[in-house]
Amino acid sequence: MNRRKAGIVITDGVGFRNFILSDFPTQLKKRFDTIHIYSCLPKDVYTGYLTEEFSVHELGIFREPLKSWFFRKIKEVAHLMAHQDKNFGIQDNLSINRTKQFTPKGILTRLAFLLSGLFHSEKWILRWEKWQYATFRNHPLTKEYRKLLQDNKPEFLFFTHQRPPFISPMLEAARQEGIPVSAFIFSWDNLPSKGRMCGTFDTYIVWSNLMKEELLDFYPSIQSEQIHVGGTPQFEPYVMDTYATTRELFLSRFELNATKPVVCYSCGDSATSRNDELYISVLAESIKHNLLDREVQLLVRTSPAEGTERFAELKRDYPFIVWNYPKWIYARENHPEPWTQRIPTREDIQDLRAILEYSDVNINMCSTMSLDFMQFDKPVINPVFGNAENGLYNDQRFLKYAHYQRVAESGAVAIVKNKEELIAAINNALVHPQNASAERKKLLELQIGRPLKGTRSNCRGIE
Repeated sequence: MNRRKAGIVITDGVGFRNFILSDFPTQLKKRFDTIHIYSCLPKDVYTGYLTEEFSVHELGIFREPLKSWFFRKIKEVAHLMAHQDKNFGIQDNLSINRTKQFTPKGILTRLAFLLSGLFHSEKWILRWEKWQYATFRNHPLTKEYRKLLQDNKPEFLFFTHQRPPFISPMLEAARQEGIPVSAFIFSWDNLPSKGRMCGTFDTYIVWSNLMKEELLDFYPSIQSEQIHVGGTPQFEPYVMDTYATTRELFLSRFELNATKPVVCYSCGDSATSRNDELYISVLAESIKHNLLDREVQLLVRTSPAEGTERFAELKRDYPFIVWNYPKWIYARENHPEPWTQRIPTREDIQDLRAILEYSDVNINMCSTMSLDFMQFDKPVINPVFGNAENGLYNDQRFLKYAHYQRVAESGAVAIVKNKEELIAAINNALVHPQNASAERKKLLELQIGRPLKGTRSNCRGIE
């Protein structure tokens, strides 16, 4: 009898969270005799998480040669050029990519804009990609990965993220070996507002029918039958007994008062959520000066993608704020994309689930956390004080991004553009928490195409 072998490429800490800190390994064991984990994280982070059916192979760090980077840049800018007319997020991303620097990459970026401005049809994009991959076809890492695949002989490779450039040599090695490759579309904003995928895959797993439509729209060379709607593992811990806790333990864990509502502010990273400090200070001042109708507690969860340095003054000035610093381990230094090396712990997933389940109101700046809190039917408020005229970081522009424009127009969240609106929205959410419940449910049905229970057991899409 032939022994079945699966190949899973864990690209980063979120992939580790979604596909290792779960029952996904258990479900894989039901279908395959051997599962090869090809890890862009250090091998030792898997200790204690996997059984003997799993074999972990630590992949080397791909430091992209300048020639490879140049063709990737042309490909990505050409993709943005091709779709800019129909999408503000693409236009914004295109603008961010422009540069006036006279460094080697700055000069090459301007050349990439020139070439892609002339040649940005889908055929040309695939041509740029072909030339990009030719630059590392014989790279030592590509040869190493090819030998690894020859030895392991997996039936397929499933990539837990479709974008990081450092997975390209493994994708090329799989192509050379004739191994089918599949990619999971990582997040709800990746298709309508980010750049091109790292390469071309045989099949794609998407969250929902909406995401399937986006994939077909932005990638006209992909056929409908190549796409599998499988839901997303991102939220499944919220229905797993492993990560459940009680309200009493939550209150004890964060030293909160059972008689006061909990308002949670969840931060983004400093690159895209630069007004976090302003919003936290406005909330803290409102609490300090009793501007809310009820006495509340403020719990702040920082982003796992960064450290805590930018909040040091807030912690000093407002000692009553309760802080949750995500328990993510920084696994490896000197990586070209450091955020990928932050790895969550089981304890942090349990903390996050408790915060979502037992907080009374969430406030965040247009992040995926809006969907997280909606899983527990919690009121969500999105502050966007900044615009192009008032001198603040312009976060109001994110309301025009396709993925978040749907949220803003759905009625599932309260959009507030100043302090007075924020205070009014909090007061309303505390008194009428079910006001937008139907809208929240409808939005989740649109964005997440499958029930959360059993998401990872649905392995059909990666075979």
